[in-house]
Amino acid sequence: MSLPDSDHQLIVAELGREPTPAEATLFENLWSEHCAYRSSRPLLSAFDSEGSQVVIGPGDDAAVIAVPLPEAATTPADDRAGDDYSETYITLGIESHNHPSYVDPYDGAATGVGGIVRDTLSMGAYPIALADSLYFGPFDREHSQYLFEGVVEGISNYGNSIGVPTVTGSVDFHEGYVGNPLVNVACIGLTNEERLVTAEAQAAGNKLVLVGNATGRDGLGGASFASEDLAEDAETEDRPAVQVGDPYSEKLLIEANEALVDENLILSARDLGAAGLGGASSELVAKGGFGAEIDLNEVHQREPNMNALEILLAESQERMCYEVAPADTERVAEIADRFDLGCSVIGEVREGNYVCTFDGEVVVDVDPAFLAEGAPMNDLDAIDPEQDERDLPETALAAAIEAVVSSPNTASKRWVYRQYDHEVGVRTAMKPGDDAAIMAIRETSGDADDTTGAGTGLSFSAGANPNWTTAAPYEGAQAVALENATNLAAKGSLPLTAVNCLNGGNPEKPDVYGGFKAIVDGLADMCATLSTPIVGGNVSLYNDSVSGAIPPTPTLAMVGTKQGYSAPPAALSGEGDIIVVGSAGGALGGSEYLAQCGGSDAFPTLPENPTDLVSAIVTIANADSTLATHDVSHGGLAVTLAEVVTADAGCDVVVDDIMSLFDETPGRVVIETTDVDGVRDAFDGIAPVERLGSTDESGVLSLSVDGESVEYDAEEIAALRNTIAATLE
Repeated sequence: MSLPDSDHQLIVAELGREPTPAEATLFENLWSEHCAYRSSRPLLSAFDSEGSQVVIGPGDDAAVIAVPLPEAATTPADDRAGDDYSETYITLGIESHNHPSYVDPYDGAATGVGGIVRDTLSMGAYPIALADSLYFGPFDREHSQYLFEGVVEGISNYGNSIGVPTVTGSVDFHEGYVGNPLVNVACIGLTNEERLVTAEAQAAGNKLVLVGNATGRDGLGGASFASEDLAEDAETEDRPAVQVGDPYSEKLLIEANEALVDENLILSARDLGAAGLGGASSELVAKGGFGAEIDLNEVHQREPNMNALEILLAESQERMCYEVAPADTERVAEIADRFDLGCSVIGEVREGNYVCTFDGEVVVDVDPAFLAEGAPMNDLDAIDPEQDERDLPETALAAAIEAVVSSPNTASKRWVYRQYDHEVGVRTAMKPGDDAAIMAIRETSGDADDTTGAGTGLSFSAGANPNWTTAAPYEGAQAVALENATNLAAKGSLPLTAVNCLNGGNPEKPDVYGGFKAIVDGLADMCATLSTPIVGGNVSLYNDSVSGAIPPTPTLAMVGTKQGYSAPPAALSGEGDIIVVGSAGGALGGSEYLAQCGGSDAFPTLPENPTDLVSAIVTIANADSTLATHDVSHGGLAVTLAEVVTADAGCDVVVDDIMSLFDETPGRVVIETTDVDGVRDAFDGIAPVERLGSTDESGVLSLSVDGESVEYDAEEIAALRNTIAATLE
């Protein structure tokens, strides 16, 4: 990739001369789609990013959110006062590592984890939880399985080694990802006002200090590589653009960063990710309105004879750029040495230009604001997507249920999450496999075994559904937002805030850009309706290959809060009635049923009052009479019912018809309760409440649909849902 002629002319006009080779490559990377959001930034103003809980919104390495006190955790943000918030902040960020994970699934995914963790560190926060949302081609293809296994292993080995639990996420398989998988990773961190650090340089004269691994030649041009379509030979030709991770160095960097924050030695920070040292240092000083003078010879290196361009642009991992007061540089070096990390004073913040020297010669001399923010935005054509018309298949009940329940998209993901150490850090109160994870944010009782009510529980859900956004990008993205909110609500948590990872194909294609624009608007509208600000995110375009563009994929990572850490499980107890709350949408477009059985349909109609619906679900989930809760989404009621049956608890259920069984309208929850009338009262005027039947201790799902009956015991259901593990083990 090289600078387009129009960019080159703009740069020459600004500099009054031809750029040096280092400058040209620096502009190429920082003005790439991956860094500058040239095609997406004009759309991102649609997101509402403000709220009483938002401390730092979009624009930094991660967002910072105030955590409400336990007693205010399920009070809407609009109704909270300043004293409803604790002194605890969380950070929330998300990033993609899509192209690298196609070229090298293990290192591509692993360094994606490393990058989002360092984004957390740069805010002065300690990472406490990860979520991974993964998208691959059809599961029955050997190459899809190769990528899938490599990505999961990369995430597992890196996350487990650094001691940050992966607690939630999603996995989807779709024809559109054959030539370009997606790996989206989100991270939550903990900090407070005193420990908070930003990426804004503070004062001229302060030193720029590089801490972490030595710089090598890996990851060269990674930002520009991520801003172009994947070529047929990408797996071999683009391997040098993929970074190589070292999780043990990252763990040391996490602890060193904590020590530096403890001693108040960091004035500002930026992790070295896209565009390496050049990207991190120039953006840090530009954000503060300063320039810098950097001697590239001072950068500690692990390979001989590196030139200026390589030192400046390499994306070698496990490195941080800190702004440090001159008097504190020796102490920073001592702490780095204690953790066996490299440390170099590479330059200082100053007024004026961003200047880099190498071997005594100036190789970069540019206005940092022009470098960091001067990329012109693209004005692209968009074609609005159209929805399908109804053409439903005729299928036998048992065949349809078995096809949908055993689909890799709806089958058990236990093979994935059992490879993650989701209990490290001892905060995980609700583990993977349920609607949402719950993390214990603070202990106020002094009793480490108390998970019942003293502190604030932070719920975490992440994912998207490519079937939905393929069928209807705008409505599908709305549904993604509502489904994540429902996941949190089903565990008794009110949505607090969200970040997104917006994945699309080549935006220069009007139909692709039209679909991408639609998912932006869909997420923005539903999150605004839910009063859930989107406080940051990532954009990944040019996810295009010889196989074509990916589906527009709006991964959303959403957090919510509740009082205490306990929540009703998804599994039935066998001691109550089973009901479903929420309105079905009357259509099957985007459903797993149509994906497995053929046919087409419009996308279902979403609820008119999602805010009231989510609030009512939160209320009922926290009621003493509620024994189990599980949201209805991918695969519809058929999959939800299959997931709640255990060897010790079954149910006898009647459903009206195939449409009701496989409808995937989000905002619906199956509830086991001892007080059906209480549930009806809670949803009065908000949503219908339908009693499906009763639960028992049989361990059998007995299901009657429009006069036709089927029956599966827990062992048969487990065998159907074991698709992934049975294939890979």
